Amino acid sequence: MISILILLFFGLLALAVPVAHVLVIASGGAIALGSSLPVMVLAQQMVGQTQSFPMLALPFFILSGSLMMSGTLGDKLVNFATELVQRYRGGLGSVSVVGSCVFGGVSGSAVADATALGGMLIPWQKREGYPAAFTAANNAAASTIAILIPPSIPFILYSLISSVSVSELFLAGVLPGLMLTAGFVTVCNVSARLRGFPLSRKPFDGARCLRLFRDALPALAMPLLILVLLRFGIATPTEVSVMAVLYALAAGVFIYRDMTFRRFAQSVIAACVATGVVMLVIMGSAVVSWLITYAQVPQAFASWCLETLQSPWLIILAMIVIMLVVGMFIDLAAAILLLGPIFVPLAQSIGLDLLQLGLMMVLTLAIGLYTPPVGTTLFISSSIARVSIIAAMRELWPYYAVGLGTVLLFAYIPFMTL
Repeated sequence: MISILILLFFGLLALAVPVAHVLVIASGGAIALGSSLPVMVLAQQMVGQTQSFPMLALPFFILSGSLMMSGTLGDKLVNFATELVQRYRGGLGSVSVVGSCVFGGVSGSAVADATALGGMLIPWQKREGYPAAFTAANNAAASTIAILIPPSIPFILYSLISSVSVSELFLAGVLPGLMLTAGFVTVCNVSARLRGFPLSRKPFDGARCLRLFRDALPALAMPLLILVLLRFGIATPTEVSVMAVLYALAAGVFIYRDMTFRRFAQSVIAACVATGVVMLVIMGSAVVSWLITYAQVPQAFASWCLETLQSPWLIILAMIVIMLVVGMFIDLAAAILLLGPIFVPLAQSIGLDLLQLGLMMVLTLAIGLYTPPVGTTLFISSSIARVSIIAAMRELWPYYAVGLGTVLLFAYIPFMTL
């Protein structure tokens, strides 16, 4: 049964079938052709995974991000980030990095971040004299910061399969998000010094910076409010997601005053489409995960690792390598849902904290978002910059170094996990 599942899975991926459909077809084929299980199991497992109250947090967080990002807020956030870093070496490139950190508290999605920020910043950076390939690489890597800053959709998915508290994951994601921000800003600064990128000579205007901060404050406060509400047990993740939608509506109606019925309807439609895609991946992954568990693959894999690799640090390294390879071919959400049921028992067997494993998974699989052949944010950024994937890849090696360095720090130094 598992052999049929693997053959169908990779065969359909090779035919460029969408991952969500691959999961459903491969699991259905494995049940029908390779087992005596009733086909009804497919429907039961798909529907059963959706019957979860915490799952409601997903569409509401997606909707809140859509509402916040569809108005004038994006320009205000970018203007504030620009005022902070533009006069430093590599400052124009650093705007993408700082902007992604700020946008992460609104969208929680790397793809949304790469599209929204890239569409605004890449053409501007090119006009200012930055190489197109560098702008694409910078945007592709920086956009992954968004999935570490609360609210984070991947952390919610990991919570579903590991039972780790969403509030703990959100809080733990802040430090690696800030570390990646600092690391990518350093890459921009060093690249600018070595390659002579243009430097903005615009003097710092304290009054303008304060005004821009005030304009962007409602969005900047959103992740902080989420953390406070969750950390102190004031509300559950699902309740917080609903509050986030109300907060986004209030900001659009009363603060920015750019919320219209048409914009609200467009945001709802966009959120519904995004939720549908994520939910289909979750439903397909639920069946695959159940089949893998039914065949006792996690236990067999854990036993093999313990007998063959023995040392915990080697087992952790093996998990990182597997996630790097899987992340190159499978979308982050699907990868978390597929690898989670296998890695969670293995982590428990070697004494690895599941919160630490969650950070490892999201950080490592995020690298796959800007790594071919799938590389979602890389394809988006290269398309906006109108440059080839190969050219953008040549600019990515320092970002890979920062990303992998951050992964190793959180994998092997437990106290860094808050």
